[in-house]
Amino acid sequence: MRAVVVVEGVSDQIAVETLAERRGVDLAAAGVRVVRLGGAHRIGTFLDNLGSSADGPRLAGLCDAGEEAVFRRALERAGLGSDLSRADMEQLGFYVCVADLEDELIRALDAPAVERVLRAKGDLRRFRTFQQMPAWRGRATEEQLRRFMGSGGRRKIRYARFLVDALDLERVPRPLDGVLAHVAEQ
Repeated sequence: MRAVVVVEGVSDQIAVETLAERRGVDLAAAGVRVVRLGGAHRIGTFLDNLGSSADGPRLAGLCDAGEEAVFRRALERAGLGSDLSRADMEQLGFYVCVADLEDELIRALDAPAVERVLRAKGDLRRFRTFQQMPAWRGRATEEQLRRFMGSGGRRKIRYARFLVDALDLERVPRPLDGVLAHVAEQ
């Protein structure tokens, strides 16, 4: 294993793997493994278990803005820097999504494009019903889409691939693009 991309959950893993496919990067052949933590707070344990070997795999990671401090502290405790800024974290290969990856994807695509994906997958009617709920009526469509993706069981996981597949490769969210580029470098 040459490199490891650490992500919070299944939808993040699917998004990274789907972007790699679209960019023609064979992760397995490149010796890159995408590891989902099952929650951001497991990053410290993951780094502890990985050890501090200089000849270990190249590291990269992706987290939500709300978990940035958790990742930062874990990276600092692992000896990868001190008083890390977001720019420092990116130099290490760790990227922070504004809000979360779904928010990044929705903004990169725009609301009408996401609605076209929902229509193609048979969920537009459910989304329209969701939009009429009193708590969500009148809110920005992007905000409604983000909440809709996060509700309904495994919808976020299901749509990770669909949204990345719908992206124009010139408009990939910076954190997603950055984390893949970091491990794809030789």
